[in-house]
Amino acid sequence: MNLLLSQVGIEYIIKEIKTDDEELEAFLFSLGCYSGEPITVISRRRGGCIVAIKDGRYSIDNQLAVAITVEEK
Repeated sequence: MNLLLSQVGIEYIIKEIKTDDEELEAFLFSLGCYSGEPITVISRRRGGCIVAIKDGRYSIDNQLAVAITVEEK
């Protein structure tokens, strides 16, 4: 399932990032968003969601949330 379909407050494991944009993939990697890492959706808003990755909280848009494939921990 992609991150957009995940539930708020549940910790998931990132399975893969589905994007052809190398810059975007490098940016996500710099945030700690890569396969095998835990990620939690903290809240949702109209155009995206707030996620917790490692020690940080980040706002991502819906288009990016669809590209992040997760599985339950």
